[in-house]
Amino acid sequence: MTGPAAPPAPRGIVVVTGTGTGVGKTVVTAALAAIAQARGARVAVVKPAQTGVRTGVPGGDTPDVDTVRRLAGIIDTHELARFPDPLSPEAAARTAGLPPPDMGAAADYVRKLAESRDLVLVEGAGGLLVRYDPEGTTIADLAVELGAPAVVVAAAGLGTLNHTALTCEALAARGIISKGVVIGSWPRQPGLAELANLTDLAVVAGEPIAGLLPEGSGMLGRTEFLAIALAGLGPRLGGEAARAGAPA
Repeated sequence: MTGPAAPPAPRGIVVVTGTGTGVGKTVVTAALAAIAQARGARVAVVKPAQTGVRTGVPGGDTPDVDTVRRLAGIIDTHELARFPDPLSPEAAARTAGLPPPDMGAAADYVRKLAESRDLVLVEGAGGLLVRYDPEGTTIADLAVELGAPAVVVAAAGLGTLNHTALTCEALAARGIISKGVVIGSWPRQPGLAELANLTDLAVVAGEPIAGLLPEGSGMLGRTEFLAIALAGLGPRLGGEAARAGAPA
């Protein structure tokens, strides 16, 4: 007797953005990539601009695309620009005396990749409206240019309701389709605020939470990470969570 068919993984181009920095965008990107690849999709991951990583410095921060490779086993990763200081891409480029990211070229690059991949995941830097160049181009502008939907990664605790509401409003104002809000790091011992936010984030987003990933997921091995991704993300994102957003 066969069980229910697995939900399809997202296809096309999907932008992964967040309500701010440090909310778990890279781990969620890896989870989406791992699920899609496990179901036979050809997956590429693009980071238009990486900041806060100094090339050739032992013990420095790990580039986000390297984390995706380790967790998801995706080798088709593309970092288009890198700047050493942990600032917005525009500020990091300015501080380093380097040209800012070319977001028009980034859009062309992503479109070219999408011609031969089933899924291209584009991970932004920081929050949705972080500046990439002196003209004020953002990852939201890139999503509009690509006609791509967005996954919003949010924090679990206090302050997340306001940040998530502002992010969702900014998406809607630009006509960007939301594929859902994911809590990027669910604490092992959630408090009252976190538990209340499971309900309130759904109200803010106007739809059920699309999933959550447990704290520490980014430290797992590849096989265990895939299992966590499938269990933590809801069917809309290709996962198998019976009720996305419900703590285990």
